[in-house]
Amino acid sequence: MPSRTIRAYQSRIQDGRLTPDPSQVTVVDALSRLEKDLRKKAPLGGLFGQNEVRGVYLWGPPGRGKSILMDLFFACAPEPRKTRAHFHAFMARVHDLIGQWRKGDAKTRKKVFGQSKGDDPIRPVAELIASEARLLCFDELQVTDIADALILGRLFEALFEQNVVLAVTSNRAPDQLYLNGINRDLFVPFIDLIEEKCVVVSVSGTHDWRLDRLMGDKVWFSPSDAACRAAFEALWSDLKGDQQECPAHLKVQGRDVVIERTDGGLARATFAQLCGTALGPQDYLAIAERFHTLFVEDVPVLGPANHHEARRFVTLIDALYEAGTRLVVLAEAAPGALYRKGVGAFEFERTVSRLNEMSGAEWLARERTS
Repeated sequence: MPSRTIRAYQSRIQDGRLTPDPSQVTVVDALSRLEKDLRKKAPLGGLFGQNEVRGVYLWGPPGRGKSILMDLFFACAPEPRKTRAHFHAFMARVHDLIGQWRKGDAKTRKKVFGQSKGDDPIRPVAELIASEARLLCFDELQVTDIADALILGRLFEALFEQNVVLAVTSNRAPDQLYLNGINRDLFVPFIDLIEEKCVVVSVSGTHDWRLDRLMGDKVWFSPSDAACRAAFEALWSDLKGDQQECPAHLKVQGRDVVIERTDGGLARATFAQLCGTALGPQDYLAIAERFHTLFVEDVPVLGPANHHEARRFVTLIDALYEAGTRLVVLAEAAPGALYRKGVGAFEFERTVSRLNEMSGAEWLARERTS
């Protein structure tokens, strides 16, 4: 009898919510195997090596349906103690727990972790996470931060010892994670661990379903009336799927740049949040590199009194353009009518040209540079 995952996938194809894609069959089969293993192999008190279940590591280019299939699997997974999150949100919590252990006294540690001894926070953090969930489902596993790189191997070794099972998506194969990173040799044991504890599955399809959705609609919505706002919201909802939004923290030259509304490689912010605050080129580069698609809403018509905001907007668009980040905008006016008078208005014409290009099918379909 087909697993719940397979039946749910077939049902979504039949009712038109999904389009048949041969490249996804291998993924669905791998997730179905994991569902069955979770059902028949209950953990035995956290004993290492007992009833061990191999997880799944799905990797491939954006837009191939990895997150949608992970959502479907998570809903069908029989394990009652399960967690679904974006990997960067999980790591933010790990760093917070490590900070609590290091700063806490014995009483505080006992309250949070159920134990208080020792100087190393990794094992108590892992045991706390394992007590909350046997199955961890993550989207967008990527490692760019040396602090994450140095923690991951030891953390997941401790988690796997507690019989935690991992299901994860990534745009990179395991051996391409943290490529050319500082002290990467210290990160390699994590790669070995992933390949040992997970079945690695390449999502190798050439069809980008997210791109289809973007190219099926306009990506510049103006004016910012009720109809355009509704269409902007609908596109965000379609691309985002069922995952809950969460903040993303970007470390830029020692500062914490927070994008409040994100979903994996999708991010959403207002013009005021991005260009009405003291952000600079390095901040915009970090945003462009971190996200494959950025939604910007409430872009006003600018004038002489807004020349600082206009300059920041130019810098933002330059960063997005160079990185190949896709842009969806809700604005008061078309690109050519945004900034006609003020300091730098003549130079703004280059930005208008880029915005028009970034709304076209040819630009949307090009490969990202990072």
